Amino acid sequence: MTQITRLFDFPYYQQDKFTTIPDALVTKVDGVWVKTSTQEYIAKANAVSRALLRMGLKKGDRIALISTNNRTEWNIMDIGALQTGAQTVPIYPTISEVDYEYILNHSEASYCFVSDVEVLAKVNMIRDKVPHLKEVFSFDKIDGCKNWNELLALGEDTSNQNEVEEAKNNVKEDDLATIIYTSGTTGRPKGVMLSHKNIVSDVLYSAERIPFQEGNATALSFLPVCHIFERMLLYLYQYYGVSIYFGESIDKITDNLKEVKPTVITAVPRLLEKVYDKIYAKGTELTGIKKKLFFWAIDLGLRYEPYGANGAWYEFQLKIARKLIFSKWKEGLGGKIELMVSGSAALQTRLTRVFAAAEIPVMEGYGLTETSPVVSVNDLRNKGFRVGTVGKLIGCVEVKIASDGEILVKGPNVMMGYLKDEKLTNEVIVDGYFHTGDIGEFDKDGFLKITDRKKEMFKTSGGKYIAPQIIENLMKQSRFIEQIMVIGEGQKMPAAFIQPNFDFVKEWAAIHKFDIGTTNEEIVTNEKVIARIQEEIDHINVKFGHWEQIKRFELTPDIWSIEGGHLTPTLKLKRKIILQQYDALYNKIFN
Repeated sequence: MTQITRLFDFPYYQQDKFTTIPDALVTKVDGVWVKTSTQEYIAKANAVSRALLRMGLKKGDRIALISTNNRTEWNIMDIGALQTGAQTVPIYPTISEVDYEYILNHSEASYCFVSDVEVLAKVNMIRDKVPHLKEVFSFDKIDGCKNWNELLALGEDTSNQNEVEEAKNNVKEDDLATIIYTSGTTGRPKGVMLSHKNIVSDVLYSAERIPFQEGNATALSFLPVCHIFERMLLYLYQYYGVSIYFGESIDKITDNLKEVKPTVITAVPRLLEKVYDKIYAKGTELTGIKKKLFFWAIDLGLRYEPYGANGAWYEFQLKIARKLIFSKWKEGLGGKIELMVSGSAALQTRLTRVFAAAEIPVMEGYGLTETSPVVSVNDLRNKGFRVGTVGKLIGCVEVKIASDGEILVKGPNVMMGYLKDEKLTNEVIVDGYFHTGDIGEFDKDGFLKITDRKKEMFKTSGGKYIAPQIIENLMKQSRFIEQIMVIGEGQKMPAAFIQPNFDFVKEWAAIHKFDIGTTNEEIVTNEKVIARIQEEIDHINVKFGHWEQIKRFELTPDIWSIEGGHLTPTLKLKRKIILQQYDALYNKIFN
């Protein structure tokens, strides 16, 4: 059996243990799901390695990978490059040309592989400013651009496979494997250097928490694979012999779920919020007894506690709710879903409860790019799951809580450092402990709870601390509020920018026969809309101390998006940029 010490060992381990998985990697091409078996995966990765060596690639050279959607080719290129001792540099496709230029230059990438014509156009705009870049290849067939199939053709001749084996043997577990540029909520992206050991250790210790039946599970992958969260899980899936289907796009996820019928998916909290909101909206359209049953089941789900803690009568009612209502939720996710894995940001506890009640448990975990990423994760087995926490630490990790509440992490999963930034590396890794910037605490049973981002917490002029994420998560439970950012550092009170849920606001206005206008600009200045959202704010404010309550707010007409610069690719708020964009609204609130 292959011993896993380097990332490219995973497909070989899969082949040793399961002989071959016929649908190890699956991508839809021209409307048809195209399957790649374990053997074909390895064969193509070796062809890529042979081609790269023939092209003169050396150990330590870097290859950038930029793909709009997750796809089989990305994974083959990743393994093929890593086997040569090269390092992969995954890049978010949605970032600006300026960031493309910065990352390609900062990483000194020799080659770049892009998915499609849109990404190629962005790379071509700055290509003459990237002197290290020798060539750009595309996965899609694009006129005027070399295609990745040229590598497969160049690597068909197996006569230099011995060079590939030698190159593999020269790769050690402590060698740098990948440089991941954090999208960042502020400032320029930082190049996080992760070794083979960093990620492998995180995969193997996280695997102990995954209740998969080996060789008998199907995953639908649609979160960006350039993010370490999804990428680490792809290696974990390979380790467990899970068939990996790559979603076409976020817009087509509903269709893909029905086609693939996955047993596991990964998601970020914002996506789970949207799934729940859609289900809830459908429930409001029901009438009579069906509507009453729907909201009875919701109410039951919101009170859910694991392991029968609510007693026999509750469990009896839950059994009925699962049969009558929640089973339909599962059908909407393909019918076979057993597990959803959530990371990147805090998940609202109401969602944890209601999805678990619906037998679609969400395993919420915690980690950062710099920790490869998993630090802790919930596990439904052996009473390892607790609502409102991110679970217990995985086996290789040590955590201590600093005097100011900051979470400090130590272990083989902690990054090598930031590329070309020794000063910043030494600031965040002190005595072997990585300073996460997150505030948290352990409960008496060892479950970790995240309370806020250290950098996002702020003081009002009265000296009171405000933890914006907690307030924002509760406010977003309102169907009127799509996005919210709490502001007020150094001011006498907290306030907020709010992007309304325009679709729902229009439905509400139509029901009440209110004329609120047709454009977003008209809607956010409508007095009835402002007054109704004020009611929502007032209703939720009572859950906070007086100093934490949102005293004023302004509505924004823009849809907060990745493309608009409001959100990171994992849908976190870019607070600094949002503040800059709405400077006039900020002054209106506080001046």
